[in-house]
This record gives sequence, structure tokens and C-alpha cells, in this order.
Amino acid sequence: MAFSTSELNDLPDVISAPRFATYLQATGNHRADALALYQWNLELSAAFIVPLQICEVAVRNGVVEVLEKVHGANWPWSNGFIRSLPVPKKPWHYNPQTDLRTVAARMPTAGKVVAELKFAFWEKTFTAGQDNRLWLPHMRAAFPGIPAARSIPMARADAFAALQAIRELRNRIAHHEPIFTRDVAVEYQRIHQMVEWRNPTAAAWMDRIQRVSMLISLRPSKVP
Repeated sequence: MAFSTSELNDLPDVISAPRFATYLQATGNHRADALALYQWNLELSAAFIVPLQICEVAVRNGVVEVLEKVHGANWPWSNGFIRSLPVPKKPWHYNPQTDLRTVAARMPTAGKVVAELKFAFWEKTFTAGQDNRLWLPHMRAAFPGIPAARSIPMARADAFAALQAIRELRNRIAHHEPIFTRDVAVEYQRIHQMVEWRNPTAAAWMDRIQRVSMLISLRPSKVP
């Protein structure tokens, strides 16, 4: 990957010295290689937006399908459901009850509420406390791609762990942080599994349109 003299001189300052230092350290303090790595990280991060969006929409719609069965179409205003959500151990941790109450108080329809809730909200519905109410009776219908040999409690726990990791990746990308040190092939497969559980056809479509796999193969050769 070739860079002009102006790019080699100017881009590190635009990126900022502290941010660029991460890439210099990974490439033996070689400026051109560090810029190549930075550019690849940018392109890979952008490419991940497509599967991340598909995953979030697929998962949250699966959760909504279950919530409507259990709590009805007005589930965002169901006090029984709100009280069933986990309470954080620390007051500064994300609180799904507070998030839902806040969003539902200002949104006129359930659909608007769904669009406004944080990714973490959907993750928190996959806690063990929801097994009897939500997942044991309804998870296979909402996520028919779950392997038949996988028990529902295990699948629910797998989904919870996967969504935690997917959210962490999503947040790193949203905050323009490096992802080149991560096993991005595993990250993509984790996203793929969640989409496949919701709908295998959607997972196959995602595989066809995503650019993550191609970019993984183009990782700069001089990067460890």
C-alpha cells in the first residue's frame, strides 16, 4: 500500500500522535506500515457495520416476537415485564429497567420504542431469570436455527455471552478504537451464529453481501 510524501507527513498528525502510536508500536515504528494498518483497520471497521446492523435487527425482532407472545403488543408499558428485567449490581452500570421506562415514556408506539432502545437492552433479556417466562416456551420458535441438540438454557446462555462480545466490538468500532488485535474472523462467526439462529436464509444473505471476510484476507502482511 503506497502513500505519498504528504500523506506520510500529514496523516499521523490528523490521526493524532497518541492514537497513531498504537499502530506504530504494532509495526516496529515504521510509518508507512502503520498507516497501512490504520487504513485497513478503518476499512474493516466500516465493513463490520453491515453484519452488526443485520445482527442487531435480527436479534431484537426475535426478542420482540417473544415479548409480544408473553406480554402482548404493549409490552414496553408492562410493569410485570419491566420488573422482571435484571437490576445492575452497581448504580452506574446499564439499567434495562430505566432504559425501557425512559424510552417508553416519550415514544408513542412499541415500534418506536424498539428503534430507540440500546443494544444492551436486548442483551439483558437473555438472562437466566427470563428462562421460564420467555425462553423455555418460545426461544425455538423465535430462533429456529438453534441446533436441535442444544438445550434452551444453554442456547440462551450462549446468546447472552455472544451479544456481550458483539456489543463490545460494536462499541469499539463506534468509538474509532483499533480492532486489528482481535480475532476478527471469530468476531464475524459470532455475529453469523446469532443471525443464523434467527434465520438461516438471512445468515446466508449476510455472508453474500458482507466484505469482512475479503478484508481479513487483505490484512497488511507486515503486521504480526
